[in-house]
Amino acid sequence: MNKSLLTSDPAVEVQSPHQVFFCPEESQFYAQCLEKMVLSQSTSAGPIVEFGSGDGSPVIQALLRSSFKGAIQGYELHSAAYQLAKFRIEQYGLTPYYQVHNHCFFEGSVTEARCLIANPPYLPAPDNQLYMPSLHGGDDGATITKQLIAQGCEQVMLMISAYSNPVDTVNHALKLGYDVVDFMVTPLKFGYYSCEPKVRDSIAKLKRRRQAFFSERIYFLAGVLFRQKSASTACLSEEFLKVMTAL
Repeated sequence: MNKSLLTSDPAVEVQSPHQVFFCPEESQFYAQCLEKMVLSQSTSAGPIVEFGSGDGSPVIQALLRSSFKGAIQGYELHSAAYQLAKFRIEQYGLTPYYQVHNHCFFEGSVTEARCLIANPPYLPAPDNQLYMPSLHGGDDGATITKQLIAQGCEQVMLMISAYSNPVDTVNHALKLGYDVVDFMVTPLKFGYYSCEPKVRDSIAKLKRRRQAFFSERIYFLAGVLFRQKSASTACLSEEFLKVMTAL
């Protein structure tokens, strides 16, 4: 399905990037990671939960391109994003496969979920007074990412930024008994949210501490599949970190 079909209807246009996260390149990459590493590997057994569904477009794109027949339960706190996601899910007839709930992920029960997916907030900053406060990922950008890994799901597929302390994030996952079993990486240019002065200052400080990796023009964003340790799978954490720390 051409992703333009997801944004061509004026009824679902986003009025401001301050209201609903808007970065087509990042959303499309998240969709590709979901399709390849999660939906194509899954059967209908075992629910999938999503933290921070946003406008729903990445999961919708991935579902339209896959034969997945299971269930994805998404959680989105922002009411405007939730309403947009709900509209789009119904528009594409995906309600049996994707439902989004307008309440806090951490207050819901995710213990029975087989797989957790998310493009979590990863902007590093001293506080959340940003263009879009919900994108704040803590001082090093990795706070919420680590919280999600700690939920204990069998598999966790997360988007991880090279400027948000990726080494510490992977080491955190390894300590909790996970392996890196698959990953995809793409270069992205710094955009509207990451170019905010407060964010760029934090990224520069992290780079001096060898906790952020980027060039003046690009950074790497990765989709990473973590799975609880098993003798049947090889851990790719060393290979992954070599890529993420290359710049």
